[in-house]
Amino acid sequence: MHILEATAAYEAWAGKRIDFVADDLRLKHRRMAEAAFLFMRATFYSWVGLWRETCPELAAAPRILAVGDLHLENFGTWRDAEGRLAWGVNDFDEAFPMPYAIDLVRLATSALLAIREESLAIDADDAAAAILAGYTQGIAGGATPFVLEESHPGLRAMALGAERDPQRFWSRMTAFKPATPPPSVRLFLQDALPDSAEPMRILHRIAGLGSLGRPRYVALAQSDGGLVAREAKAMLPSAYAWALRLPMNRLYYDAIVARALRPPDPFLRVRKGWLLRRLGPHCSRIELDHFPKQRDERYILTAMGQETANVHLGSPAAIAAIRRDLKRRGKAWLKLAAERMAEATIAEWKLWRKSAR
Repeated sequence: MHILEATAAYEAWAGKRIDFVADDLRLKHRRMAEAAFLFMRATFYSWVGLWRETCPELAAAPRILAVGDLHLENFGTWRDAEGRLAWGVNDFDEAFPMPYAIDLVRLATSALLAIREESLAIDADDAAAAILAGYTQGIAGGATPFVLEESHPGLRAMALGAERDPQRFWSRMTAFKPATPPPSVRLFLQDALPDSAEPMRILHRIAGLGSLGRPRYVALAQSDGGLVAREAKAMLPSAYAWALRLPMNRLYYDAIVARALRPPDPFLRVRKGWLLRRLGPHCSRIELDHFPKQRDERYILTAMGQETANVHLGSPAAIAAIRRDLKRRGKAWLKLAAERMAEATIAEWKLWRKSAR
């Protein structure tokens, strides 16, 4: 479908399942016109069909429980049950059984778009090669969870950078406007807070791009001398299933997180169609603007490829087939597929930008 038709159809379908926040949805539409990278982040529902048309040879690749909406800004940090800082994929809203290649192509495409928009300085060939090398190493058996305590100093510097300073974080969080969630969601948030938390304020949080427009509530409270926050976000079935008219009778968020090779976030869970999670200065997504000025981009992209393998290893029955498929495709396929998808995405974005004007 044309991007305008796809957007209208997807939002009509989604609007029957959740109560969109109209102002947030209009903001999403405006942000989609700003840059191709932002447009790609916001339009997974359209990207699925575009990918199948542009890269049909990859649609038959071995299937796993995949992230789907993978891109450079879908990585972040959380604290595990031991209080350790962990890094990895931050959002599994679009998780669904898909060809494994979709995650790699989407991640590499986002890197190529970021390079074109001068958010990354690495060469496009090196970017795709780094992602593929990290993934290949991980899927071959070299994957380990990313705990940023005694290891991974480059990722730790990114996670603890100035843009994620606690004062800045809480200043932004407390600036959101008060909101009244459904009674059940209020109870979910209350239950997720520490027993010592009081009083509780519930705010409407504006965040993300793919999920911008969904109801999103944050409970803020004082606890033992400082602020704490819990978020509830309305969930939808994966847009992959919507785009391909597949059965949409379940969410896969809990399943993909439980299966992935990663230290669990003890505050992350889905309850009756709502995603609940802890928010904090170091429990959130890392945006491109948060990357340190002095950074090894090849190292970061290699780590992103390895983390993608960490997630895919949660589908063990497909791993041998993925290894054979990777060996058969060689080293250039990811760059070529990402280039084609970048061009197709830019063409779609230009159509959207023209309509927005």
